[in-house]
Amino acid sequence: MKEFFVMFAQYNKDADKTIYGILSKLSNEEREKERGSYYKTLSGLFTHVLFGTKYFAGMFQGALAGKNAALKALEGVAALEIPQGAVSEDAWKKLGAAQEALDDALINMARALDEGDLKLPVKIEWYGGKPAEVPLSFMLSQIMAHGTHHRGQISQILDELGIDNNYSGINVAFLPK
Repeated sequence: MKEFFVMFAQYNKDADKTIYGILSKLSNEEREKERGSYYKTLSGLFTHVLFGTKYFAGMFQGALAGKNAALKALEGVAALEIPQGAVSEDAWKKLGAAQEALDDALINMARALDEGDLKLPVKIEWYGGKPAEVPLSFMLSQIMAHGTHHRGQISQILDELGIDNNYSGINVAFLPK
């Protein structure tokens, strides 16, 4: 199961990098234009994916106490700045670096896990306290689903704009070896 999470973490990095590249070719005005999504703009959607990744990674740290390699992989994640609201051209450039750092941290964390670590409890505040914690594997699945969901929203907007954006497949290079 660990290899599944490593593969999806690698896919997330590849998809995030592809989307960032596509969106970087647009003007800041185009990225900031209201598009009718919950997060309003293309940069708003992309920023939300990164903010969610950072948020989930922060939740993992309590569960990984004593797992030095996995914790080391997450070092620096809390310090990454993810802007909220309108994103300037300068902030957009910083988002690319944050995206790469977050995705690398998740890949390295997933690689550092043992199969048994996937059962470690992660405390959550959702579901009305029932349950108060879920296995790390559940939260890793959540982070993958979250990014995929919002990248799909970005894809739909890009489709409407007539911008080619194929990043939907998992590269065979990510197959476990």
